Amino acid sequence: MWGDIAIAFLIAFMTAFMATPHTINLAKKLGAVDTPKDERRINKITMPRLGGLAVIAGFFVSILYLIIIMCIENKINLYEENYIQKIIGFILGAVIIGIVCFIDDVKGVKAVWKLIAQIIAAIVVIRFGIRIDNLDIPFLNLENAGDAFYILLTIGWIVGITNAMNLIDGLDGLSTGISLISCISLLIIFSLNSSPIISIVLITALGGALCGFLPYNFNPAKTFIGDTGSNFLGYCLSIISILGIAKTYTAIVIVAPIMVLALPIFDTLFAIFRRIIHGKSLKSIIEPDAEHLHHRMLKKGFTQKQAVLILYGLSAIFGMFAIILMDSGIWKALSFAIIMIIIIALGYKEFFKQRLLEDICEDEKEKKETEIRKEK
Repeated sequence: MWGDIAIAFLIAFMTAFMATPHTINLAKKLGAVDTPKDERRINKITMPRLGGLAVIAGFFVSILYLIIIMCIENKINLYEENYIQKIIGFILGAVIIGIVCFIDDVKGVKAVWKLIAQIIAAIVVIRFGIRIDNLDIPFLNLENAGDAFYILLTIGWIVGITNAMNLIDGLDGLSTGISLISCISLLIIFSLNSSPIISIVLITALGGALCGFLPYNFNPAKTFIGDTGSNFLGYCLSIISILGIAKTYTAIVIVAPIMVLALPIFDTLFAIFRRIIHGKSLKSIIEPDAEHLHHRMLKKGFTQKQAVLILYGLSAIFGMFAIILMDSGIWKALSFAIIMIIIIALGYKEFFKQRLLEDICEDEKEKKETEIRKEK
């Protein structure tokens, strides 16, 4: 299995890495560029934003090759658990979201149309057999919950995670890195949970594609992943997490993917409540603002790179919490969380002081350089 995982990763990595320069040229030709025209835009220069196509290419080249090879070697049976049907539904849903978001990156599309596309994609996926169909949660009697409940729950999960990854895509490399950390965490969780091999191959391919794209996307970025890429990431993570927990729907197994994706989930929920309160209507939910976690960190004085690395760290902590929860249970996971909170609390003030000193040094350096230029 590990040989197949390595192959899935490497093919996805190389495909995305080699395809990204082509997506940069394509974006420039099509005019799919991000121009800094308002306070929400962090970039100071015009930036191509079709990098998501490279991630999609790396992902699908990898999984199609692996699925064919593994079928030939009898390592996977696509007719077991209707996997062939589920893969077709997964691809169709990705195509629906991809087309609408590609148009958005090139010409612009209203948020409501993207939401409709996400809902349609989720319905297609459910129609082809990918869905949450059982929950075993203490103190909640869900044994008699009907199909309508699980269908709505699945739609909510897919649409919610898709939007969460899209909303957190605000700094160079942010959504890409957080998605990569989520992929690594889910891969470990799937291995601990003896999840279906198909989910392990899918999450590995996605992680490999992200590794191939990240060198172009990390600060200072050469290209953005765009709505095509960020929506695809959220869509994939939501679907693969369902496939990965398909055998066991116990409380811990269900909580694990939620914890892995806790950072974008929290940011999205906070954005929804904030926009409803400020806008005083449900319609205001789809209106963009500059109050996401990354915006707030920049306002605190952090640089893009600092904010991204801090959010990477938080995402990794949530992922580690989920892994410990799966491997050792709730008490060890809670003790880990308490220790991390204490460490962060003790180092928080000194971290700010050090950052302040660095900013002062940079300001003095800039002043000296300015004075030298004036003298010349």
